[in-house]
Amino acid sequence: MNSKRPVNLDLTTIKFPLPALTSIAHRITGVILFVGLIFGFWALDASLSSPEGFEAVRDTLANNVLAKLIAWGLLSALGFHFVAGIKHLLMDAGIGVDLEGGHRKAQITVVISAILVVLAGVWVW
Repeated sequence: MNSKRPVNLDLTTIKFPLPALTSIAHRITGVILFVGLIFGFWALDASLSSPEGFEAVRDTLANNVLAKLIAWGLLSALGFHFVAGIKHLLMDAGIGVDLEGGHRKAQITVVISAILVVLAGVWVW
């Protein structure tokens, strides 16, 4: 098939719609959560190993700004990933699969996720 259509391979010039951006962010937060399991498993192992290990994890999360940023980032990624996952489940059920419904669900996803990010920040800090 010989197509004369132009091919644009520069992704920076393409304007993605909001549903596409939320779908891409859903995948990115999944990768972040997968990598963040290293931090989570370390904290879980150390905190359950002994009372001293629990105190060390608690002190790290209470006094270390980097640890707080990591915890906030993981909680934020978890919040967005959860909300976007619910959006995808609704789409799989056939709810809001039209253009207007997809855009509305993407807006709701962003708003609820922003609220969860702020709540996670308040809880961590």
